[in-house]
Amino acid sequence: MQTGLKVVMQAATSKSALKVQAILGDEATVFEFDASTRTAADAAAAIGCSVAQIAKSLIFRGKQSKRPVLVIASGSIRVDERRIASLLGEKIGRADAGFVRENTGFAIGGVPPVGHLVPPATFIDESLFIHATIWAAGGTPNSVFQLTPQDLARLTGGTVAAIAGEDAL
Repeated sequence: MQTGLKVVMQAATSKSALKVQAILGDEATVFEFDASTRTAADAAAAIGCSVAQIAKSLIFRGKQSKRPVLVIASGSIRVDERRIASLLGEKIGRADAGFVRENTGFAIGGVPPVGHLVPPATFIDESLFIHATIWAAGGTPNSVFQLTPQDLARLTGGTVAAIAGEDAL
């Protein structure tokens, strides 16, 4: 994480961020930074919010079905993969960069919660709902957009559940 730097935020101009903006329409504005927001800590520092308000998008792969699984979790928690597997009904594994790009159309570090090429099974951590607003990746490693947890659930159709690991709280 870079500290002590002035970070510039501006309206999105990159192709991937504009794709996300088109999906969101007037519901939210995708912003790009002149510094990376690839990690939850970097994003929180650039935005000026808490790490807990960062909605990180993690892509997993169903072990049997091979289908993409999107887990949207607070930047402050560790996801319990066993809880996701239980909700999904099959074991999951971490997806590699190729699988992520092939199924979402986005690179790791910039995967937004919307606009995926292959619609994923989606799970949203309930801890995001303690915040009035949250921030999600906007399609690139340096873009984000703000929304409410309720709008996130509506836009993604995701299942809201307790997915934090016991040692993460």
